[in-house]
Amino acid sequence: MQVSRHGVEDFSSYLVEMTNYLIPLLKNFIPMKTTYYGQSCFSIETEGKTLLFDPFITHNPLAKHIDVNSLKPDYILVSHGHGDHTADLLAIQKNSGAKVICIAEIATWLGNQGVQDAHGMNIGGGFNFDFGRVKMVNAIHSSSMPDGSYGGNPAGFVIYAEGKVIYFAGDTALTYDMKLLADENIDWALLPIGDNYTMGVDDAIKACDFINCKNVIGMHYDSFPVIKIDKEEVMEKFVKAGLNLKLPAIGERLLL
Repeated sequence: MQVSRHGVEDFSSYLVEMTNYLIPLLKNFIPMKTTYYGQSCFSIETEGKTLLFDPFITHNPLAKHIDVNSLKPDYILVSHGHGDHTADLLAIQKNSGAKVICIAEIATWLGNQGVQDAHGMNIGGGFNFDFGRVKMVNAIHSSSMPDGSYGGNPAGFVIYAEGKVIYFAGDTALTYDMKLLADENIDWALLPIGDNYTMGVDDAIKACDFINCKNVIGMHYDSFPVIKIDKEEVMEKFVKAGLNLKLPAIGERLLL
């Protein structure tokens, strides 16, 4: 049987169209990988890039088994300037050459430390990177750099990549601003639950309602005595609220 040249061309065009149509759909079924490094430090692997959030490892006794020199992120996202979110920032950035995504004032501070590859943002702004889009959103907290200099406003991040939406709340209280995220179709929310310095468990559960998200990874707990939690009790509360809470061990990898 002979097939005309036009028939082959038509079939080739059809295959190209179907491939272009299916690839974005298939991405929804390919899980992202995240690894927890303690406190509020996570990595997320997406689109062949590794994002590292709020690096605080070497000064966290609970994370002493993590080799900070093995971390080679492409991007480091910093929610605010406190030491338990930036202690390893300069070392990891120097070791990896990562671009730092942060509030504008921290980008300026980094420049003064010799880090030129920092992308400054501000609350409400978004930017398209080679792995996806990042939007900086409000967080209610305080912020200063480890040397006491001004750290700008604290922030959270919404990450849009691989057809998924991830909310990294940073250090924050429960705030009505979270309701603005209800239409974002957030797949996973990384929320502080340790209380004292940030919202606690009960407010984190309310936050899930505000942002319309049922999948949560807890953070900012157990690193200091005042933010110790009873994990069994916390899990019970989230289950009772109809929520899917993950409390990974330090060094544990999860699929999102």
